[in-house]
Amino acid sequence: MNEERERTQAGPAVTPHFRASDCYYHANSKGTGSALKLELHPAHDDTPGSVFVRMAMQRTVASQQGGVQMFPTFDWKNSVVLKLDRSDLSQILQVLRGMQESVMDGKGLFHRSSAGNTVIKFTHQIEPRPGYQLSVWRKPPTGEAVNVYYVFNMDEAFALMMALERAMLYVCFGIPEVFPRPPMAPRQNTFAPPPEMRAAAGDPF
Repeated sequence: MNEERERTQAGPAVTPHFRASDCYYHANSKGTGSALKLELHPAHDDTPGSVFVRMAMQRTVASQQGGVQMFPTFDWKNSVVLKLDRSDLSQILQVLRGMQESVMDGKGLFHRSSAGNTVIKFTHQIEPRPGYQLSVWRKPPTGEAVNVYYVFNMDEAFALMMALERAMLYVCFGIPEVFPRPPMAPRQNTFAPPPEMRAAAGDPF
């Protein structure tokens, strides 16, 4: 009884905010697979929108341990995070739509941040299997350079294209909000009838 009273006095529980992500996983028996997650960050106030991409290489392979199926895992602890703005997304969408074979004619996108210098390449490939490869090279301020990649098959590439096309609306304009208008003063009748109409109505003026 006391516990119920305390919960009532404390008010309703606050639901934590959760940002949904679009996830892609490719694991293999060699341990050379990779995974990536995309998160949409809509524009707000004076902050432009973006899509964050987190990429991780495969850490362990699937196995059986004591009769228990162990699924492959990915090295999210040492993942590489990218922030793609409107211009970056436009370049990637041009490849997905078939307007070009690779971003910036194969040169890729160059990012410079506190995480280091980063080159992002997105390329349409035919061999060894049709798809699109996202590859990232990053040289941190200290330590060795890091290379991560992910190959989208054609089904994944179509879903990616549709998702990014619709995400562009929120990257550019954010989530639309309706703001209440201040109350408006009543309109005054400013219509002045012509003199002949006033005379017909018996108005001496």
